[in-house]
Amino acid sequence: MNKIVVLNPKGGCGKSTLATNIAACYARRGAMPSIMDYDPQGSSIAWLKRRPDDLPRIHGIAAYKKSMQATRSWQLRVPDETKDLIVDSPASLSHDDLRELTRDSSSILVPVLPSSMDIDAASSCIADLLLVAKVNRNEGKLAVIANRTRKNTKSFARLMRFLDSLGIPIIAVLRDSQNFVHAAERGVGLHDMPPSRAYPDVEQVDKIVGWLDGWEARRKRALRIMAVRNNKPVSRVTAIHKTQAGSA
Repeated sequence: MNKIVVLNPKGGCGKSTLATNIAACYARRGAMPSIMDYDPQGSSIAWLKRRPDDLPRIHGIAAYKKSMQATRSWQLRVPDETKDLIVDSPASLSHDDLRELTRDSSSILVPVLPSSMDIDAASSCIADLLLVAKVNRNEGKLAVIANRTRKNTKSFARLMRFLDSLGIPIIAVLRDSQNFVHAAERGVGLHDMPPSRAYPDVEQVDKIVGWLDGWEARRKRALRIMAVRNNKPVSRVTAIHKTQAGSA
């Protein structure tokens, strides 16, 4: 399964907006994606409730709710038909929760806004991903997204300098656009809107999804790098990787 985690400890950075638009794009392809919403505000689940019935289906999992009538594993179950799972993370996570949430992830997206507070929060978030969650840069699963940007401003230039310094792919630059606001209010994604209206913002979402689609190729490339560094056959490294993932 393609497990995509949208993560940033800073509230209001656009995690739910990103998660819902990715889900809407995948839904348009045919297979029903799922959104697992851990945010206590329940923004993604609320968006799903507003979603028109005639649009492609997206399954919602309210992970922020605790049920006394069902086990946690039953509550978090993902439909068999789901190939793409988008995880909308809460604003704050303990180290244990961070490790659990990112375990077995195919991709981790960190949206960042162009403000000093958001840049500081993103820096801490990425440090925790690398040092606490033990996300390996070589696996190529971590990427950042510049969100709600206005080009030709000092804040935008400062944000891009910071992102460039991370050595982590910047896969998209999203405008501070009303398209995202209108889509959220109606329970739709940019891919559900008329192309003439969603342009050019939908192109940036396409860039994100295009990068996400390469998760298997990135994983195989990482395994080849590991094999070369460890002087082991790729098949042997692949077997070890699968064993470790299965026991996690």
